[in-house]
Amino acid sequence: MEWSWSLELLLVFWLLVIGGSAQSDFFASVGQMTDLLFVEKDLVVSLKDYIREEETRLDKLRRWADRLTSLSAAATADAERFLGNPVNAFKLIKRLNSEWSELEALVLEDTSHGFISNLTIQRQHFPTDEDQTGAANALLRLQDVYRLDTKTLSTGRLPGVAPSPGSALSAQDCFDLGKVAYSSADYLHTAQWMEQALEQLQTEARGPEQTAVLDYLSYSVYQQGALERALHYTRQLLQLEPGHQRALGNLQYFEYQLSKQEGAPSAEQSAASGGRPDDYLPERRSYEKLCRGEGVRMTPRRQSRLRCRYYDNGRHPSLVIGPVKEEEEWDRPLILRYHDVVSEREMEKVKELAKPRLRRATVHDPLTGKLTTAPYRVSKSAWLGASEHPLVDKINQRIQAVTGLDVSTAEDLQVSDEDLRGSAVTRCNALCVLQVANYGVGGQYEPHFDFGRDDEPDAFEELGTGNRIATWLLYMSDVQAGGATVFTDVGAAIKPKKGSAVFWYNLFPSGGGDYRTRHAACPVLLGNKWVSNKWIHERGQEFRRRCGLRETD
Repeated sequence: MEWSWSLELLLVFWLLVIGGSAQSDFFASVGQMTDLLFVEKDLVVSLKDYIREEETRLDKLRRWADRLTSLSAAATADAERFLGNPVNAFKLIKRLNSEWSELEALVLEDTSHGFISNLTIQRQHFPTDEDQTGAANALLRLQDVYRLDTKTLSTGRLPGVAPSPGSALSAQDCFDLGKVAYSSADYLHTAQWMEQALEQLQTEARGPEQTAVLDYLSYSVYQQGALERALHYTRQLLQLEPGHQRALGNLQYFEYQLSKQEGAPSAEQSAASGGRPDDYLPERRSYEKLCRGEGVRMTPRRQSRLRCRYYDNGRHPSLVIGPVKEEEEWDRPLILRYHDVVSEREMEKVKELAKPRLRRATVHDPLTGKLTTAPYRVSKSAWLGASEHPLVDKINQRIQAVTGLDVSTAEDLQVSDEDLRGSAVTRCNALCVLQVANYGVGGQYEPHFDFGRDDEPDAFEELGTGNRIATWLLYMSDVQAGGATVFTDVGAAIKPKKGSAVFWYNLFPSGGGDYRTRHAACPVLLGNKWVSNKWIHERGQEFRRRCGLRETD
């Protein structure tokens, strides 16, 4: 029974006794007065217990406040840098979704306090369970793509950066990550994070029950074929809780299975072959290698032929006095980078315009064909029209000047996804729309084509402007680690550079699709990635990029 209830009951009893004494003459009877002394004694004991509980509660709140005060000071000093660390971002979402609810329950006993009403109001803006799961899955993706071990992630010591205050994961955090992996039948990551949680429980005073960790751990290593390890963890669990029914059943089953394995591959060899659940991306391995900088590299001879130049696009009036700096990043297909094409002030204004409109990107699921917020496409997008601010029109005109292409037929999508096919679109009759994207925790965009392929004849039919002939990708932030744009078929990896834009043709002059342009955005390991896209269509380019006679012209 809670102390607040026990105190109320005792007070009621006391009032009844005192109230009754007036009528029963308790003051006239020492014996009855003795009873009241014992009632009072019990009340004093209950009062002291209540005070002790309140002091304990306040001490917990004080420790919470002190911890978060120092953490908030460090975090808000440079918020983008702090949240650029995916561990910090995960812990922020986890705190707001899970831990503040526990704090609310702790404070809720004093409903007169204004903090409760404020917290209740603010909770509608807090992350959800889905957000917490998404942040956890992002950490697991980063772990895979960049081959980070659990100890590295749990300490917050990501490559090239010192851990910031509060960035380390607790045993409970590791346990929660393991449970997220378990819910996706990802037993490799389940085992890794449960082992990390188990290790940290040896030195941390608080955390999940060790039996719960061992329960997940034994089953996940069993699912990978490591029977000896599964048996070891099961016995460890039974030492802590001898009557654990599931562990008792598993013990017999694992021992039986192990006895049948004579002559079969060792359990550890079987476990080593286990991995993540299969996904639908055939180039997953090459994509991740490119993200780590381990993919195909251009030969020195090819690289020596790449050039840098000041470029005025045939003495275009906008570029005669101030030509742009053009660099050839890749030769086949030709990928060009234009340096310093937007100013710092312009980039900040674009971000300011986009932030209130950012929405989670929707995509076509390649298996079902339905729109979804797929877990491996982690970004939020906004669409900016030229009529909304003069700067958008100014940037569109600059793109037209540099590329020499007519951008007046640019698409105006009512949904935010850069690989959307056949969705509700309207034609834009002016230099119009930029897509602005901000990548979150482990933000990435999986391999895709920007153009409509032969099996998608109606991809942009409603626009009436033809296929996407070219792509302009502007980087509006530097990224400390990760976040490259990689071309999975040819092995190119283009690193983000603030203020620069990369440009390539998606179609050959003949109008056929250039399948070498399949590309992806690698997960952001450290930092905050802002980009804006402009997809230029075929209509209006008839005299600007003449048609070729051969398929690959």
